[in-house]
This record gives sequence, C-alpha cells and structure tokens, in this order.
Amino acid sequence: MTEKERQERIAKGYLWEDTQEYIAQQAWVKDLMYEFNMSRPSEIEKRNALVRQMFGSVGEDVWVNQPLTLAVGSTVTIGEGTYINSGLILVDDYEITIGKGVLIGTNVTLCTTGHPIDPERRAEGTMYSFPITIGEGAWIGAGAIVLPGVTIGSYAVIGAGSIVNKDIPDYTVAVGNPCRPIRKIDERDKEYYWKDRRFDEQM
Repeated sequence: MTEKERQERIAKGYLWEDTQEYIAQQAWVKDLMYEFNMSRPSEIEKRNALVRQMFGSVGEDVWVNQPLTLAVGSTVTIGEGTYINSGLILVDDYEITIGKGVLIGTNVTLCTTGHPIDPERRAEGTMYSFPITIGEGAWIGAGAIVLPGVTIGSYAVIGAGSIVNKDIPDYTVAVGNPCRPIRKIDERDKEYYWKDRRFDEQM
C-alpha cells in the first residue's frame, strides 16, 4: 500500500495499514514532540514555534501545555484562542479540528483511530479512522476521551472523565460513560458559575 492509497482508504472509511512513508513522518514529528516536551518552562517562544511546526494549522493566541503526545500532527487544526492543558493525547491518524476558543482540560484523549473487534482481523494490523470535530467555545473536561467520528458542538461542555462515542449538540452539558447530554446551557448559567455560587457575589 502506498501513502496515497492509505490516505484514500482513510477518507473512504476503509481499513488501512501503516506505510513506510507514514512511519517516517511519525518519527520526524516525534523528534519535534520530544523537543517540545523537554523544553524549559521559560522557553515559550521555542514551544510556540514547535507547535506551528507540528500541527497542520494553528490560529493566533493558542496555548499548548506540556506534555503532549501525538501521532503525526499535520492532520490537526487548532483555532485561535484555544487553551490546551497538560497531558493531551492525540491519536491523529485522521483529521482533528479544534475550533476557536476551545478549552481542553488535563489528560484528555482525542482518538480518531480504532481496530476491528475480530481478533484475527485485528492481528493483521489493520485500522480504521474517522475525523473528530470540536466546535467553537467548547470545554472538554479533564480525563475525557473522545472516540472516532465524534463531533462536539459549539459551546458544549463535556464532563470530566467522560467517554464520548456519539455527537454532542451545541450549547449542551454532557457527562458519563458513555457520555450523554444532561441539559442545555441556559440563562441560569449566566447567573451561577458553580453550584450555588453567583457571579454577582464576586463584585
């Protein structure tokens, strides 16, 4: 299988296998990832430059904390003003699109790739990949896992530790394993920031 054929198969939702070209691309980005993760806290400009080298597209005012794990990087788009906390794992064999102003908590996994359940087919080394999209202004809580093919709507909130295997609508709070919507974001959220804590008490 050539690299072009691999990419075509992924785009069609077909099973695919690693190619030597793809493995070489992963090795190249892992060196950049190592430099990023081992940089000193004060080396902000160096890390910002590495982020733009590793990822396909990066907007302005994006912050990515260490450590970071990714497969290839070039398939990832990050919108302006997005904040990514430490421990992000990107299984980014296919497209991951992160919108503007997204908050990603600690130890989140965005996984575009899976394997066949049948053990014989799995032993062949085949995989499938489907894109992940996170809408503008969404907040992904700490430890959440987002699985292949999921779209998280704009301004949605995903609770900590959730496993997201289905699409989540815009302006929705969703939690659990599997992750399920529990309510819409509404006018009360403009008054209270956490449980019974009111914004106006901070004035």
